[in-house]
Amino acid sequence: MSKFLAGALALLLSATSASAQEWPTKPVTIYMGFPAGSGVDVVARLLQPSLEKTLGQRLVIDYKPGAGGNVASEVVARAPADGYTFLLGTAATHGVNAALYKRLPFDVETDFTPISSLNDVSNVLMVNPAVLDATTVKEFIAKVKAAPGKYNYASTGNGTGTHLAFAEFVHKAGLDMVHVPYKGGPEAIQGVLNGDVCCIFNQVQTALAHFRAGKVRLLGVTTAKRVPAIPEVPTIDEAGVPGFESYTWFGIFAPKGLDPAIAARMNAALKVALAEPETQKKLADLGNTPRYETLEQFKATVKADRAKWAAVVKAIGATVD
Repeated sequence: MSKFLAGALALLLSATSASAQEWPTKPVTIYMGFPAGSGVDVVARLLQPSLEKTLGQRLVIDYKPGAGGNVASEVVARAPADGYTFLLGTAATHGVNAALYKRLPFDVETDFTPISSLNDVSNVLMVNPAVLDATTVKEFIAKVKAAPGKYNYASTGNGTGTHLAFAEFVHKAGLDMVHVPYKGGPEAIQGVLNGDVCCIFNQVQTALAHFRAGKVRLLGVTTAKRVPAIPEVPTIDEAGVPGFESYTWFGIFAPKGLDPAIAARMNAALKVALAEPETQKKLADLGNTPRYETLEQFKATVKADRAKWAAVVKAIGATVD
């Protein structure tokens, strides 16, 4: 290498390092593929004040719902890796979609920089008793089996965690039900409340208010252990479908090629936000388990989850064009 090229490279690396040290110098945008008011949005808003304080800049949350989170994912995959565009992804956007969708305009593995997980989320079987009057999972299964094809279940969209969790439940319990996908969590919940569909596997945090108001029943959670926010609700496994377990996670991603120094700083800011006692309590009250991971740990989580959901998708035969 000539002295000129060596000097030019040194100047470029120096400029990149200086830029990373100064970051951020303007507002940072986090895109999400789900609507305002959804479970993903609730977590983003909860972490927002701490992130803004640590980063010293305003955090803009931009909603791009659609296609199971793929719309927002594509926006971020095609964005410059300058540290000002991030994605709040989920086990659906980065674990399920690669197996579920026949064609994606991006690669979930190579087009993103995983930053950190945020939390683990349990789903819960939420039922409108005016449509299907069941008080236990076993009773729910018995009534659905007695009327094949009669009952519809909602999801927050094709390929989302709520869709795959219920599809797996239907498969393991031997049920005949019709899937009705909605554009997001608020619409799906309203469909259950209106009686357009009988039920949904939805995140505990968004089901609690309707449960406490007496509008719905919660029959079972999808995690291996009961959720502290609703300890009286059994797991699906112990309530009638042995071996059933399904949960999702939320996490932050950046476009591929992000400066490692910026990735490390964003990771550190998330660690601070997730370690705050008030944040941990609020997440727990919503049925969430906070989960900070290093850059490498989160990368491994995403890889393992892709393999897990690929097996589920294959078993139930789900697909989306």
